[in-house]
Amino acid sequence: MLLLASLLGTVALAQSQPGGPNDIAVEIYADRERVADDGSVEMTVALRFVPRAPEWHGYWSNPGDAGLGMEVDWSWPAEWFGEAAYPLPKRLVIGDLMNHIYEGEYAVLYPVTIPAGTNIEDLGPLRARVRYLACTDTICVPQTGEVRLDPSRVDAPLVDVWRADAVPPLGSEAGFEFTRDRLRIGIPLPAASDLAGEPHVFVATNEIGGGQQLVYTGVQTFIRQGDLLVAEIPLRDINVPADVELAVEPRPEVVEGILDLGNGRGLKFMATPADVPLEGVKPIRGSVTPAVWQLLLAALAGGLLLNIMPCVFPILSLKALSLAKAGGDERTARSDALAYTAGVVLACAALGLVILALRSAGEQVGWAFQLQQPVVVVALFLLALAITANFLGWFEVPGMAISGQGRSRGGSFATGLLAAFVATPCTGPFMALALGAALVIPPLHGLAVFVALGVGLALPFLLVGFVPAIRARLPKPGPWMERFRRWMALPMGLTALALAWLVWRIGGGAFLLVAGAIGAALIAGLYLAGRFQRRGKGGPIFGALAGAIVLAFVFLPTPQSEAAATESLLDPVPFSDTALDEARATGRPVFVWFTADWCVTCKINESVAIEREATRAAFADAGVIAMRADWTRPDEEISRMLTQQGAAGIPLYLWYAPGKDAEQLPQVLTPDLLAEKARASR
Repeated sequence: MLLLASLLGTVALAQSQPGGPNDIAVEIYADRERVADDGSVEMTVALRFVPRAPEWHGYWSNPGDAGLGMEVDWSWPAEWFGEAAYPLPKRLVIGDLMNHIYEGEYAVLYPVTIPAGTNIEDLGPLRARVRYLACTDTICVPQTGEVRLDPSRVDAPLVDVWRADAVPPLGSEAGFEFTRDRLRIGIPLPAASDLAGEPHVFVATNEIGGGQQLVYTGVQTFIRQGDLLVAEIPLRDINVPADVELAVEPRPEVVEGILDLGNGRGLKFMATPADVPLEGVKPIRGSVTPAVWQLLLAALAGGLLLNIMPCVFPILSLKALSLAKAGGDERTARSDALAYTAGVVLACAALGLVILALRSAGEQVGWAFQLQQPVVVVALFLLALAITANFLGWFEVPGMAISGQGRSRGGSFATGLLAAFVATPCTGPFMALALGAALVIPPLHGLAVFVALGVGLALPFLLVGFVPAIRARLPKPGPWMERFRRWMALPMGLTALALAWLVWRIGGGAFLLVAGAIGAALIAGLYLAGRFQRRGKGGPIFGALAGAIVLAFVFLPTPQSEAAATESLLDPVPFSDTALDEARATGRPVFVWFTADWCVTCKINESVAIEREATRAAFADAGVIAMRADWTRPDEEISRMLTQQGAAGIPLYLWYAPGKDAEQLPQVLTPDLLAEKARASR
């Protein structure tokens, strides 16, 4: 105390702001000095901030999208002052901006070390000029506080209370790396640590270089791997005018910040460049990744429900014939069920493996990504034509289950492959959770989720094959199957027409003309091959036809870049990150729907709930901004948004209430849901 008295004198505390008192007053305190072993003197200085009314708030060192961090000019040498220790900040979202703030009283602590041998009498009292910002939700006022320390403000117990409020440092060093659109931070945290509420990372390093900036309002992703917690923060490119050259700053060598553990607890971390594992895509809000067994059950249920989703209707004819065929003896039924299941599971696993591999390589792809490729859609169009011709009896595929004849396990296996491939255009209940998490957990576990999805899709066939009571209720095989098979040509023909429309939407009129010519040649060739087949001479014809189709694909023209947007009652704004930011900044509700021409469920939802006069009127009354994200062709911004929302595919529907984060609506919309949301937002 004698040292502090000689340093500080007997001056009184003072704070001032030109023109009147500060909206947030600043005071200075200190604890008692301590003499270290090397003769230096240590102490802690605290700057206490006291709002004059509850609506005023201050800011953390990184204020976020707006605001201003504190600056302090000390009368003593600046190198004597260590790094500031802040309490845990809060998030304040106004419009499309997130700020890192403090409400009520708070204190910032500075460790001070006075070197040994310093001439104490030359120091004089400790003074500080503090510049900071005080804001309400509607106004901000720059503040300047002139403070100096007197002995009455030496209060060790009070400083100890503030020290307990400061965020403690993490005992281990963290690591960070940058991906194309995310900052990934690996934080050593025991697996037993409780993450209560909604975890969040406050990044203190504001300048992250690389021509990018942090998206503070973006969805943060949290992934557990043993004692490592991986956090991912979305990034976006810095927008500059076309005539301005952007000087790209290098990436930082250190990234610092605070991990908010929930319930007022936090850990301060420092991260250095490192290889941080996992590709994060699933936002874990308020909890860690679900257990693997939970994801497997969700995938199983999602695959089972996929059997009744509208997007699977085109393959119901295949399933119907397979079910009827399973009405034979028990051995054949079980064999067919297992072969069909193997085909479905292999197709789902292969698709999952491709998705996981592409994502690990940095590609933004999701469930049903293959339907964004024109060549794949043309192949499906030709396949639908071939199946239609087969159902009409124009040609036969020996042993194939779709023909309703034979007892070939290979035919059932091929049917399973086709069923899984055609069933991919959309997602259903439970699938969003399972497939979203499958892309963040270790690859082997993620692959197991895709396998479980296939098992769920094939489960009805397994039950038919292995449960005699179910099989006994099926119609007995007989001549009726041939008539039923021909009737099934109708839905498959309609499917071919729908795919032809999709070919036009993706590639344009010229592309459809070429694909249609190939399809006509295929039908004529199959009809001719069928006639020779009935004479026992069809093999060479089928071989020549297959070669011709492959050659036609080689010379398939390049489709036009994009199709014109379809008309909509809601007059939607085309989706982009910038458009979404601008829409949310208006303070009006925003509805974003993610769709594609190949997503049957999307189109049904649009006809049932979106493209309705009642919805249009409700949106107009509430001032709702409608935005459409068309994923028919690959789009990185849409893929990135799906990633941030933890969606592995579409449909996805987001509702932004003014000043709030996105609310995910159900994947199957009811007719009045959107109108009710609009009326509730007025």
